[in-house]
Amino acid sequence: MHERLGGFKLKIRIQGELKEARFIKRLNRFIGEIFIDGDIQKTHIANTGRMRELLTEGARIVVRQVQDKKRKTAYDLLMVYKEDVLVSIDSKLPNILLEKGFESNSIPAFKDYTSVKKEVTFGKSRFDLLIHRQRDAAFIEAKCVTYVREDHVASFPDAPTERGRKHVLELMEALQAGMRGAVYFIVQREDAIAFTPNRMMDPHFADAVVEAYHAGVEFYAYICKVAPGEIQIYKEIPIFFT
Repeated sequence: MHERLGGFKLKIRIQGELKEARFIKRLNRFIGEIFIDGDIQKTHIANTGRMRELLTEGARIVVRQVQDKKRKTAYDLLMVYKEDVLVSIDSKLPNILLEKGFESNSIPAFKDYTSVKKEVTFGKSRFDLLIHRQRDAAFIEAKCVTYVREDHVASFPDAPTERGRKHVLELMEALQAGMRGAVYFIVQREDAIAFTPNRMMDPHFADAVVEAYHAGVEFYAYICKVAPGEIQIYKEIPIFFT
């Protein structure tokens, strides 16, 4: 568990024309069927995770209408209501939020790391961000978290992730090369009080997180306030390494 808990407010607007709809079923990892404006349509699902507890038949969802004749779908599925909690499922948003946060010097653990590069390769992995402060450098991985257990503990992943495990282990090699390495678990909902790796789903990923934590890799977890037109990182929650 973290002994320090910081906070920062970082908000981005969700662009485009947003509409409410009802989820019908998932056709594959990328495509779902929805009921909107009295008709059945197909939507792109902006997250390849399983999300079985969210994408249930009849679930209220928020989609973005897309005007692009080259697309096979006219909508992007961006958010899902879990009872009265709105959950952002867009897996691209953590990267966007963190990039903006580093550039604006608003992330507590990395003050003055304002030089940001995206998708940088180190070893055999491509990390989400590489940030610099004078001679200091750090690799950053951002993880989109949508799953929250009944005890209000957020957990990742919701499907086995060999890629995620490899990234965590490669961050230890970055430390050995004299750089910092950090993983940010961005919980895209506000009903979580803590975070833990999902050992039941992927024990190998959980083991890698524990090993990397003891080696000096930094781990942070934040919850978000989500509204149909915006998402805001606003509170750090403790991490339990089990």
